[in-house]
Amino acid sequence: MVAVLLFLAPPDRAVADPVALRLQTGAERLVAEDWLVLRGKRVALITNHTGMVDDRHLADLMQAAPEIELVALFGPEHGIRGDAPAGARVEDEVDSATGVPVYSLYGAERRLDPARLRQLGAEVLVFDIQDVGARFYTYISTMGYGMQAAAAAGIPMVILDRPNPLGGELVEGPVLRRGMESFVGRYPIPVVHGLTVGELAAMIQGERWLPGLESLQLEVVGMTGWRRELRWPQLGRVWRPPSPNLPDWQTTLVYPGICLLEGTVLSEGRGTHRPFLQWGAPWLDHTALAASLNARSLPGVRFEPVEFEPRDLPGMAMNPKFSGQIVRGVAVEVTEAAAVEPVSLGLHLLELAWAAAPADQRDGFFRSGFFAQLAGTGDLEVRLRAGAPATDIMADWAGELEAFRERRGRYLRYSGADRPANGARGGP
Repeated sequence: MVAVLLFLAPPDRAVADPVALRLQTGAERLVAEDWLVLRGKRVALITNHTGMVDDRHLADLMQAAPEIELVALFGPEHGIRGDAPAGARVEDEVDSATGVPVYSLYGAERRLDPARLRQLGAEVLVFDIQDVGARFYTYISTMGYGMQAAAAAGIPMVILDRPNPLGGELVEGPVLRRGMESFVGRYPIPVVHGLTVGELAAMIQGERWLPGLESLQLEVVGMTGWRRELRWPQLGRVWRPPSPNLPDWQTTLVYPGICLLEGTVLSEGRGTHRPFLQWGAPWLDHTALAASLNARSLPGVRFEPVEFEPRDLPGMAMNPKFSGQIVRGVAVEVTEAAAVEPVSLGLHLLELAWAAAPADQRDGFFRSGFFAQLAGTGDLEVRLRAGAPATDIMADWAGELEAFRERRGRYLRYSGADRPANGARGGP
């Protein structure tokens, strides 16, 4: 069968001031259009606490809508209400607000079972979650598994599109290598991919990155009022943390680079109220490291030496690295958000921290399996261990990033500062 892809977004209109645009997300369009694509259907919904329409949760609105019947909720990492820590198992339950059963996609199983969709009598599967624009953020893996389940169950999949908070122009980091696929890296995309979830879903299907999607009817309810150059602060919207350790947009901005530290011996700041904005180790010469980082004049950021003590923080982090110890670290301050290159920032930090690591820390400096999963390649650890400069490593990725940009072009649905709106349909 030939796959069908519908992208339900009108072309963006040119305006003098893109910041002044009135953004309307896919979920907001769905409600404003009286549930047009779902009317009369039994609906299963993959969502979490970010699935909001104004100040109401999409699940609550669906449950109250006579036009549709909400038969099940599926919760990803952090759960439906977003209060489970990173990596914590999420259990099945009944949603107290709607009375609808919630099935976990971050418990014993991380894949949605198509047999369950058939058992529920679901006629359509909907995805509405705010992503952060980083390859290893697990919500996009959950989305792909949902697409496979919908295809196997013979029902449509509807993606309600939301902004990429990092914007749609920045593309950075290595493209995931074949054989490195995991739940924290499912698709051959860079660490920072510059796609909305709707665009990414179309690319997953169109590029055949997951098996079984050939017959899937994929519908993306697109946004109005979003342009590729817009980052979160320009949208005029409240930041709802998509996970407990991304409490604000500034943290989210540096996250794609600093998250690589999770695959090392270094603390990435979990167990404090400033995760990813500070990092370090008890043995680190933090004053020297901060000075070395500042000497490199990395765009949009500056650094200060700090000390912090990671502790268990219920709802944020349990058993963090160096719990109860004084960590000598470095804090980052964002001085010009539009200039920040988060993966470059992470690589410069790793280069200098590795060079400063004492001999007794070097054998276990990289948690080799997990670091490679986050990086999407085993080559990065090899290059860092060999003392390769961050600038050289990034130069090595230039060709693959250019190839990715060209490949993703047919799936871009929103206009930008240097490209017109694309009114054509994407996908096969």
